Amino acid sequence: MNRDDQEMVNFYERLVRKAAEHHLVVDYHGAYKPTGLRRTHPNLLTREGVMGLEYNKWSTRVTPEHDVTIPFTRMLAGPMDYTPGCFNNATREQFKPRNIDPMCQGTRAHQLAMYVVFEGPLAMLADYPEIYDHNPGMEFLEKVPTVWDETKVVNGEPSQYVTIARRHGADWFLGAMTNGDPRDLEIPLSFLGAGEFEAQIFADGADADKVATSLAISKKHLKAGDKLTIHLAPGGGAAVIFASVK
Repeated sequence: MNRDDQEMVNFYERLVRKAAEHHLVVDYHGAYKPTGLRRTHPNLLTREGVMGLEYNKWSTRVTPEHDVTIPFTRMLAGPMDYTPGCFNNATREQFKPRNIDPMCQGTRAHQLAMYVVFEGPLAMLADYPEIYDHNPGMEFLEKVPTVWDETKVVNGEPSQYVTIARRHGADWFLGAMTNGDPRDLEIPLSFLGAGEFEAQIFADGADADKVATSLAISKKHLKAGDKLTIHLAPGGGAAVIFASVK
C-alpha cells in the first residue's frame, strides 16, 4: 500500500467505506499523506504517512529535530500514527540503529510528551511489553487520553521546540519537546481556566543529558495565573498532568 497512484487511492476509499458498513475502524500504515478522507469516513481514525519510530531499526534519521518539525508540517494534514513510546532511550552519541532491542534518540520525557504533542486517537506503545513494567513514566501512559475536548498551542518554533496543551474533561495535559539543544521554557498556564490544579510533572532528570532514561517526577499546585518553568535536556521534553482540584 506504500504508493498513491489512482488504483491505490481508490482502494483506500473502498476499504474504509466497506469497513464502515461493518462498524470497523481503520488505521492505514505504509500510507500516503492524508487527503481529508476521514472527514467523509470518520471510522478512519488515523494513518501513518510519517517517518516514525520504526526507522530507528535501520536509520539515524528520526532525531529530536525531526520530532519537533512534524507537528508543524505533517500533523497539519491530520492525525499521524508515529507509534511513540520508546523506553529504550539514548543520547545522540549512544544511539545505534538495530533491529533487536531497538533504541530511540532523545529522553524518556521526550517520548512521553509525544502522547500530547502528536495527535493520534489510536495510540500505542511501541516498545517491548516488558520494558514498561514498573518503569518510570508508565504512570503517565496509564492516564493520558487519546481524544481531546480542546487544544492550545502554547509556544514553539519549527525544528526547535514545541509545547501543546490539550484538555480532556476537567483535566489538562501538556507536552513539551526540544531538538538537540537544551532549553529552559517558561510556560504560561492561562489555558487552565478557573480553579486550582494539581500538576504531576514528568521532566528530564538532572543527568538526562548523559542518561536519557533519567526521569524526574514531581507534584505542585498551580493555577491559570502561574508560569511553569521546566529545563529540557538535549533531545529532552516534559509531560504534565493538570488534575482539577475539586
